[in-house]
Amino acid sequence: MGMRDTYIYAIQTAKGKLHGNAEERDGKLYFKGTVATEAEKNEIWTAIKTITTWQKDVVGDITVTGGVGGVAPAAARTYTVKAGDTLSAIANDHLGSAAAYTKLFELNKDQLTDPDKIKPGQVLRLA
Repeated sequence: MGMRDTYIYAIQTAKGKLHGNAEERDGKLYFKGTVATEAEKNEIWTAIKTITTWQKDVVGDITVTGGVGGVAPAAARTYTVKAGDTLSAIANDHLGSAAAYTKLFELNKDQLTDPDKIKPGQVLRLA
């Protein structure tokens, strides 16, 4: 498979599973969105890894949300904080509103003392 073919294969694998975007931009492949199950996430990452240069050419942000029929429990909805993240940005991306940062703060009071003080590596509950 050529580079272009592996990109197409990875995008096709994501179709119907990834709720979000899978697109090629400036020679890189970007995946951003949610999937219902860990199995779907693994299937997409397996396809991504057929791209020999995936580590430098693929940007992936795929979150498991749990699907219809309780395939994955809602408690499994988490997000790992990255450098530069803010609670409002995470709330906007994953809950649809920056103002929902207060909900995120409430859900994670066991590890957060201040909404402005989150650290890379922290795993926050989204639901």
